[in-house]
Amino acid sequence: MSAVRWLQLRRRGGRSMETIDARLVNPAQAHQVIQEAWQLTKAMLIAGHRMKLVLKAETRSDAQNRLLHAMLSEISKQVEWAGAKRDTDTWKRLLTAAWLRTRGEQVELLPAIDGHGIDVVFRRTSQLTRAECAELSEFVMAWAADHGVVPQAGKQWEDYQ
Repeated sequence: MSAVRWLQLRRRGGRSMETIDARLVNPAQAHQVIQEAWQLTKAMLIAGHRMKLVLKAETRSDAQNRLLHAMLSEISKQVEWAGAKRDTDTWKRLLTAAWLRTRGEQVELLPAIDGHGIDVVFRRTSQLTRAECAELSEFVMAWAADHGVVPQAGKQWEDYQ
């Protein structure tokens, strides 16, 4: 679907702000999307609107997400931490924080807003680029291997992608 066609469909949905959100996959397709976006942008600027352009690396893929969550699920079933089994969300927080520290990124410990305890604040995995998610998955896989975690019987980690 072209960016302009997508925008027309969004306008029918009652939205007043025009947004183009397109995945650029090759030079020819990217050129077409950018040309279509320019037509809209030019009209909006002439009409006195201000626009914002954001280009960023694509975030993690569905396959990467499935693999990461499969590993976290197996870890949550097979490993106790601090005397108890932990759910997948807790393992995701623990392993992501550990991985970020290995990269030299800061994990903040802040007083809780309600005054009861401490909260850990760090980047969410949904914001990771594909390369970062691949690196995190390798870190989790290595951690899992070091702690005796194995995929479900008859499977390999790659089967989850």
